Amino acid sequence: MKYFILIAFLASMGSILCGYILEVEYAQKLIGFGVLGLFLVAFPLFAYHTWKGKNLKDYMLTQENLDKMRDNQKRGKH
Repeated sequence: MKYFILIAFLASMGSILCGYILEVEYAQKLIGFGVLGLFLVAFPLFAYHTWKGKNLKDYMLTQENLDKMRDNQKRGKH
């Protein structure tokens, strides 16, 4: 999975760079497809791969997590 993400990222960046460097009539399309590739393919796959298997509640500010942080601060001061 990480190799597919890397290939998608490199292909998108290559398309963007080719759009800027090459002087062809479809240079703007190369840039556009590169940006679409980054934001519609590479980034969602990276986010899915990174967050897979993690509990989202651990990263949310719920009352339970706020109480845990307060308890940890009290223990650290004494």
